[in-house]
Amino acid sequence: MPLDYNRIKNWDFPQVTQTYGEKDSILYALGLGLGEQPTDPRQLRYVYEAQLKAFPTQAVVLAYPGFWMQDPASGIDWVRIVHGEQRLRLHRPLPVSGTVRARARVTHVIDKGADKGALVIVERTLVDAATGAELATVNHTTFCRADGGFGQGDTAPEALLAAPARAPDAVRSLAIMPQAALLYRLNADPNPLHADPEVARAAGFDAPILHGLCTYGVAARALVDTFANGDGDQLLELNVRFSRPVFPGETLEVRMWREGGARVLFDARVPARDVTVLSNGVAEFRT
Repeated sequence: MPLDYNRIKNWDFPQVTQTYGEKDSILYALGLGLGEQPTDPRQLRYVYEAQLKAFPTQAVVLAYPGFWMQDPASGIDWVRIVHGEQRLRLHRPLPVSGTVRARARVTHVIDKGADKGALVIVERTLVDAATGAELATVNHTTFCRADGGFGQGDTAPEALLAAPARAPDAVRSLAIMPQAALLYRLNADPNPLHADPEVARAAGFDAPILHGLCTYGVAARALVDTFANGDGDQLLELNVRFSRPVFPGETLEVRMWREGGARVLFDARVPARDVTVLSNGVAEFRT
């Protein structure tokens, strides 16, 4: 059933204020699998309170507006939605604890066609409530698979860059924990698609799938480890398209191409299924 363009484009989000502590930052990092090598100081800095740092992609779960598409008033078939793209711009390193605030807004509602679904892009800027400093700008694209055909819509933003045809400059494989989705959902997104086998089957999957943002964070681990010696504070931007779902327990292979200066292009595969799960990835680091 087509969604109501005007209703979604003008969806009224309340301001979200979130106070988080060191345990929240550690929980986020553990959900990405950091700490799997517990004596590695590059991982320990994110999961042990001595000299603790926040992993940069934690910004995507802070002041999260909630699972608003599950509201019947949205008219969206929420069981069939999937994460389409994620874009993140970091304005400064995240504090390991503090209070942040953000108000989300729908920037784009894009009709792909009656049988092709729709894209809804929501943007929020995280602000440090104590200082007023901007921390990060987060853009979340949702692919509403059953809601296209409303006959109007916005022009899509500039497309992300595709990976080069040449061989990658670096490849990193990281194992996804079997319980990764159950752990990651405690950060912000309790969608039962990631925990309940019956809901997953109703959505067309054989089993609960991993959050796209967890896959995103795992890919960020590979990038930060490879190009910033594990120092997440060096990451400025991380944008990607979600191509296929990942299942907990799989292994993610991240392929990376340095494109001059501070830019790195990347994608990610699940070799066991021979599928690309992340595409059009673009990362930028401090110079």
